[in-house]
Amino acid sequence: MRAAPPPGWKPAAIADEDVAQNAAIGQHGLALWRDLIVADGQTLNVMTHCNAGWLATVDHGTALAPVYAAHDAGIPVHVWVSETRPRNQGLLTAWELEQHGVPHTLIADNAAGLLMRNGRVDAVIVGADRIAANGDVANKIGTYLKALAAADNGIPFYVAAPRSTIDFACADGAHIPIEERDGDELRLVHGLDARGVPSALRQLPAGEDVANPAFDLTPGWLVRAIVTERGACAASREGLLALYPEEAHA
Repeated sequence: MRAAPPPGWKPAAIADEDVAQNAAIGQHGLALWRDLIVADGQTLNVMTHCNAGWLATVDHGTALAPVYAAHDAGIPVHVWVSETRPRNQGLLTAWELEQHGVPHTLIADNAAGLLMRNGRVDAVIVGADRIAANGDVANKIGTYLKALAAADNGIPFYVAAPRSTIDFACADGAHIPIEERDGDELRLVHGLDARGVPSALRQLPAGEDVANPAFDLTPGWLVRAIVTERGACAASREGLLALYPEEAHA
């Protein structure tokens, strides 16, 4: 027998709160990006990783919220969409951007560094699965490499996430466990065959030893700012507490 929801539980209210938080993230992120828009009509080239749009949340998304805010404000914006293989979440982001009419290009994960080095990226923004109290960020595998490449090329690297993603009880990224996913995500490639039928293609022997971590950790010093529904702050305990002073006891 399914337990009754707690008194006063209103799922619609939870969804509405998520929409409002993500919309606020979008506006705060856009405010940061306005410094990167140096001329009318210049295209703002943004790179993202994993899916952090309205398919992952409720409307707007987190990392994509500033992209939608810029596009809706009439600012020319183009998104470099990282595939995130073998999770393949880039295709979700690409589909979502297409529905919103945002120009975008899907790229292989390892093309990111070259694009940054060639001056084709103005900013990188990602979501987060968990943010430690000191500003370290856990996100889809490959995020750390993008942060390193951004730092090497002087490109701002932002993380967008609401309060619910910040774990003030977790001291730092070293305390965040990393999931090891099924190795067949690497051994097999899923897609549609020539007839349009879902199928799987084996590219590695079943016994091939593989490592398939789901997430990685990006230290706070590589993050230009964490963008939340309350504003943007430094990726540090002091920065986060400036936005959430009520958590100072944690």
